[in-house]
Amino acid sequence: MFTTPEGKEIFIVDGHTHFWDGSPENQKNIHGKQFIECFYAYHTALSPPEEVWEKAHFEKYSEDDLYNDLFVEGPDDVAIVQSTYLKDFYKNGFNTIERNAGVAKKYPDRFIVNGAFDPRDGEKALEYIHYMKETFDIKGVKLYTAEWNGASKGWNLNDPEAYRCFELCEKLGIRNMHVHKGPTIIPLNKDAFDVHDVDHAATDFQNLNWIVEHCGLPRLDDFCWIAVQETNVYAGLAVALPFIHGRPRYFAEVIAELLFWVGEDNILFGSDYAIWTPQWLVEKFWAFELPDDIKQERGVDLTPEIKEKILGLNAANLYELDVEEHKAKLAKTPVSIAAE
Repeated sequence: MFTTPEGKEIFIVDGHTHFWDGSPENQKNIHGKQFIECFYAYHTALSPPEEVWEKAHFEKYSEDDLYNDLFVEGPDDVAIVQSTYLKDFYKNGFNTIERNAGVAKKYPDRFIVNGAFDPRDGEKALEYIHYMKETFDIKGVKLYTAEWNGASKGWNLNDPEAYRCFELCEKLGIRNMHVHKGPTIIPLNKDAFDVHDVDHAATDFQNLNWIVEHCGLPRLDDFCWIAVQETNVYAGLAVALPFIHGRPRYFAEVIAELLFWVGEDNILFGSDYAIWTPQWLVEKFWAFELPDDIKQERGVDLTPEIKEKILGLNAANLYELDVEEHKAKLAKTPVSIAAE
């Protein structure tokens, strides 16, 4: 739980976290090495110096590290842990649902586990969606449209194979589609993360929620023009939020655009752990004020009430979490040192 300097407790739902293994032992080829090194470059470039990890620790951290960084030393109440397989790059996958579910089983009130699927797998993709729902009762998935699959270097949300998967998700009650639409990671193709296909999928699947992770950066304008027309499109702040440290003016422009176009009810906090830890992000976000000229030009403000929505209430709504009920549940099982 995060407590503001004024003494108010803020319920934090971290909408974008990972429990990955990018270690050399798990790297399948040069691309696995490139991928985790690109992540590490983002980590070192955008983190405060005191928050930078040693590379070996960044590549593979433990369950205890995850739990401690999010809930003991960190402010999170609930973390949504996303699955990203990348089996063309990693022997055991980068961040599979089974790996995520293992730690979530130990702390069921702390984690929401999301799955992943690849529509290029055809019938096997549909079977896998059934498996994830039946085994883990997932409510959401992470979609990585630039992921390699053999000779294929990406797919679109409006591909016929993808629509078959979305139809099944809708039928099974898997409603939250977290789509990576942001900066590329070596060796993936930047164009395969283009936001244009969000427009098609969001229109055609009104009962699904389309959480566009990284809010489309570096295509913020394109994303905003789509999101303003689609009530079921949301902006995830992972990757955008760390600019609050090194480039606060840039972050002010981004968050002001999102408030103007997307609206305060459709923006979600995400730390993108372990690229960044949530404590410093939440502290800086709570203290952040929009510059007066940006407030006047956009006609928006970043009030404490709006910050509270972004930090947890909006995601709680998407995942049907009763905040007061969950607070009471967490109070009965308080956070403890993970090693215990």
